[in-house]
Amino acid sequence: MAALPSPLALLVRKLSRHVPLEPEDRAALLALPATLRTLDPSTYLLREGDPPQYCAVLASGFAYRQKLTGEGARQIVSLHIPGEALDLQSLYLDVADHNIQTLTRAEVALVPRAAMRDLVQTRPAIAHAVMVEILVEGSISREWTLNIGRRDAQTRLAHLLCEVAVRLDAQGLSGGEGYELPMTQEQLGDALGLTAVHVNRTLKALEAQGLIVRNRRHVGIPQWTPLRDVGDFTSRYLHFGRQPS
Repeated sequence: MAALPSPLALLVRKLSRHVPLEPEDRAALLALPATLRTLDPSTYLLREGDPPQYCAVLASGFAYRQKLTGEGARQIVSLHIPGEALDLQSLYLDVADHNIQTLTRAEVALVPRAAMRDLVQTRPAIAHAVMVEILVEGSISREWTLNIGRRDAQTRLAHLLCEVAVRLDAQGLSGGEGYELPMTQEQLGDALGLTAVHVNRTLKALEAQGLIVRNRRHVGIPQWTPLRDVGDFTSRYLHFGRQPS
């Protein structure tokens, strides 16, 4: 795979999918002060109850947001791929209501919250793009709630596999023959409301039907339409197109 562009360039690409950005807007985003850090898997970027200090942009690797019950049980509430700002809502909320952790070894660009807020306040097109991105995160959250609450195990898992595939493809990060999904069966269970044992059985069932091909963490999708149908998947909730100004 070719070397990834800078994390802020990936962010520009993502925001530009929703709102056309002028060259001056793109340059302002690329000029944001950012500290690039390499983090080990499971490193916390934000803890529930802490005041957010940075707007983190994922340069490589995967990350996720999660909530914990009072007894310590975990629910993964979102998954993040390179180029995504991990928590834009923290620009406007002073206390974190969830945790953010790296799923894999990852590079993260840390942009001071104040710098991002200043940019949003002075450039209307960037403010529009950021607001749309926050709304899309809400749309994805609603779809995940539906997935866990009303779909069976096979449909839940197929839906998640389809979502990751199209999000990676939209960012130019898929190779056309599948992708690496670096989640354990326990982590998949925590995202889907299933036990690790149930995830294992469901993965084997999807393989037996020829809907996916697995090689360790690599997921191949031989035929898109059958997996999409089993997963009750449509990309409408991802809102890939340009949004009205």
